[in-house]
Amino acid sequence: MEEENEELEEENEAQEQIRIRQPRNKEKIGIIVQRLGGNRMEIKSTDGKTRNCRVPGRYKRKFWLRPGDLVIITPWEFDDTKGDVIYQYSKAAANQLKKRRLVENLEENF
Repeated sequence: MEEENEELEEENEAQEQIRIRQPRNKEKIGIIVQRLGGNRMEIKSTDGKTRNCRVPGRYKRKFWLRPGDLVIITPWEFDDTKGDVIYQYSKAAANQLKKRRLVENLEENF
């Protein structure tokens, strides 16, 4: 019985430690507020700005995005009010980000 408990604890620890992709350089974590049609959506990012973001063609069929999903965006260099969605977090990764408190300010305002 004790051995089973130890094995379950080890499995739970392994599940809790998921490698999560972190934003690099100018990338930001954001939450989808609203779909605007086509490839466009309104996303609130961790820096407090709301951006009109699009999904580039190479990612169109890869992502299935809904309001409330956590994503990584890259703001455009010449227009900071727009950006591109480059990564979508899975449900498990999103929960891990919430546990690590990396998206606290997004959840409060959403």
